[in-house]
Amino acid sequence: MTTRRRPITPRALTASLAAIGILGLSACSDSDSDEGWFSYAPINESDLGPVETLATDFEVPWGLAVLDNGDALVGERDSAKVWRVPVGGEPELVTTVPGVVPGGEGGLLGLAVPEGGDGSQFYAYITAASDNRVIEVSTASGSPAESPNVRLVLSGIPKAGNHNGGRIAFGPDDFLYVTTGDASEGSSAQDPGSLGGKILRVTTDGEPAEGNPEADSPVWSMGHRNVQGLDWDGEGRLWASEFGQNDLDEVNLIETGGNYGWPECEGPCDRPEFIDPAVTWPTSEASPSGLTVGPDGALYMAALRGQSLWQIPLDGATPGEPERLIDREYGRLRSVVNGPDDSLWVLTNNTSRGDAEAGDDRLLSLTLP
Repeated sequence: MTTRRRPITPRALTASLAAIGILGLSACSDSDSDEGWFSYAPINESDLGPVETLATDFEVPWGLAVLDNGDALVGERDSAKVWRVPVGGEPELVTTVPGVVPGGEGGLLGLAVPEGGDGSQFYAYITAASDNRVIEVSTASGSPAESPNVRLVLSGIPKAGNHNGGRIAFGPDDFLYVTTGDASEGSSAQDPGSLGGKILRVTTDGEPAEGNPEADSPVWSMGHRNVQGLDWDGEGRLWASEFGQNDLDEVNLIETGGNYGWPECEGPCDRPEFIDPAVTWPTSEASPSGLTVGPDGALYMAALRGQSLWQIPLDGATPGEPERLIDREYGRLRSVVNGPDDSLWVLTNNTSRGDAEAGDDRLLSLTLP
């Protein structure tokens, strides 16, 4: 793996020509439809400051976590390798997570590090032989990378070739939040006894967290199709990004015990028993994955099929009009987190379903205006 800035690429040229109508542009989708072209006005990349390539040559990266010292952990979905990207240095292999059984959209998915963690201990959402699960991985100093200590935190999350969810994060309350997909069984999202199609809230031992809607259940919210991004704003409100099916992808403001309607609703349906999304996009423009609240208080969402980083300004709990950043310049985008010095760090995702170029996949650093 190497560290370098990105050159002008054929994909960037193609996207630019398509944007002015010289070429048609199609993209591989993580959603099920082939909606027509739809666009918001992009922000000029020259207004953003430099977009720097921090590291290259990852294979199907998915999980991304930044440590307090500015290093990053990057997980590869299919190889189950976890890399450490030091500040200004080359990626170093941390470990290969055991027990991962990749297939379709499953494998080593989200990573989370407890506050103050140095990266020797982290939590991972993995697809195993029979289910999706959350584990704790410890790599004591000097131990072989191929034999970490693993502790099961939570099991029994439905798995399938797609709709595996997979994002995990520690909330402001220090509990672990886990996003799950419906594993292609939509009815599970409305079944309170299933862990599929939910956002879960648990302790680091996998027990239901204090204050959950049902004291004996890890379920925090339900009625989700495939949540793959979540973060909290400055007031502690939880936001989540979610794949739609044929029509609309979503960002939702998550309420304790809320039901977000899937599979009865895709997008808004104005039924009192369900909560409508805060923001929607045609599925051709998003296929949303990672989500973070940036240093400016706006939401930033990584889009796979939409091949953009979407900025959604927030006025309290009210979202403004989304705008594109790095519009189709780097292909599919999987994850976005806050990096050092008010930057955003973004993982591309072109070595799975995308149009991979030399150097893909890569970790980018984006400077906000």
